[in-house]
Formats: sequence, C-alpha cells, structure tokens
Amino acid sequence: MEITDHIESLADEGRMLATAAQEAGTGAQVPTCPGWQVRDLLRHMGMVHRWATALVVEGHTSYRPDGGQPDLDGPELLGWFREGHGLLVDALRAAPAGLECWTFMPAPSPLAFWARRQSHETTVHRVDAESARGGRLSPVTADHAVDGIDELLRGFHARARSRVRTRTPRTLRVRATDAGTTWTVRLSPEPPQTVRHEAAPEGGPADCELSATAGELYLTLWNRLPLTAVTVTGDREPARIWRENSGVTWS
Repeated sequence: MEITDHIESLADEGRMLATAAQEAGTGAQVPTCPGWQVRDLLRHMGMVHRWATALVVEGHTSYRPDGGQPDLDGPELLGWFREGHGLLVDALRAAPAGLECWTFMPAPSPLAFWARRQSHETTVHRVDAESARGGRLSPVTADHAVDGIDELLRGFHARARSRVRTRTPRTLRVRATDAGTTWTVRLSPEPPQTVRHEAAPEGGPADCELSATAGELYLTLWNRLPLTAVTVTGDREPARIWRENSGVTWS
C-alpha cells in the first residue's frame, strides 16, 4: 500500500471509530478489550494520535513520552478525540517525503512508518468501538488486511519483546484465501521468524495452519475475532500459543 492509501484509511477509520463510539455511548463496555469502556478507548486513541502528531510535526528523532490522557467524558471527550484525529491526518498529509523522526520498527521512511502504524492502530480500535456498539463490524479490505498482517507478523513479532515463543520449534502458517498470500511463522525459544509467500510456500506442511479471508485473519491475529472465525488445521497448539501470548500493549 502507498503512504497516501494509509493516510486515507486512517481518515476513514477514525471517523468510523468516532461514529461507533457516539452510538455506543462512552459508558458502554468494550467486549474486545476486557475492563475497558468506550471512554477508555477514546482517551487512549486520542492520546496516541496526539503523541504521533507531535513526533511528526516536531521532528523528534528520539523517543518522547506521550502527553497523558484527559479527564474528559461524553460529548467533550468525543470532540477531543475527533480534533486529535484530524490533527494527525493533517500532519501526515502535510509531512515531507524526507521527514525525519523517531520510529520503533523498520520502514521505508518515517512517514511511511507513521502513516501505516496509525492506520492499523485506528482500524483495530475502530473494531473495538463497533464491538461496544453491537451489530455487524465494518469490513476490512483485503489489501489493508494483508498489509496489517504483514506488519503484525514481520514487524511487531519480529522484535525481541514478542512473547510468542515455544520450547520446541513449531511452524504456524497463515493463509489468506482471497489474496493469494501466505505467511510461514517459525516459533522457537527466540522471537518468531516470518516469511511471506506470494506463491505456494516451500518446506512442506506446517504444524498448524490458519486460513480465512485476509480481513478475518487480520482481526483474528489481533485477537478481535475468536479462532472459530478462521479454519484451523493440524496441531492447534501453535494457534493457542499465539492467542495467549500475542497481545500488543501500550508501554
């Protein structure tokens, strides 16, 4: 996906998040984030958007802590979220291609990193807002989902802090049935190593395979849909290990 695609996705997903949050009400429980209410979701996302905006606009080349969460609720909180989301979209649209600022995963450029990261961050939390509202979830397009799966498997869980590990080496295969894309994730006592395939993967069958549309896989790997949303074949242990250890938390 291009940087402009990520920015437009961020713009759309943030608007949908705000709409779902308004319809749910800030006191509604968020089933996909146990212990959170919609107000917690809005405070978190508004803080993240402003933090990313400051990094982009001010050009910080080293880590800067976030600005904290406000003691707002109801319409004021929704307005604060919408304002921060708009500031981030505007900042990314205006940023130069040669932007220099801090990032925390490899990317073609800092601008590409922040456009992509905030697009997926907002998509996942839009799903949280819609789960609080109830009803059908808005779909995730195949291209966007494939890109997000790639970021999760080859970005987040390639890092030393990943807890997805096994004493005995195992392989987990992730197959997007509507996109022709497959990932082979090698689990071991070390951080997972993932290879992406656009053709039939080499090396024979995996210990476990998850297959579904890219959108279903995306939300399942982010633990927003249950494992029953995808087809699991082979030894279910790698799927369980993923489910129980793959959560990405703010720190």
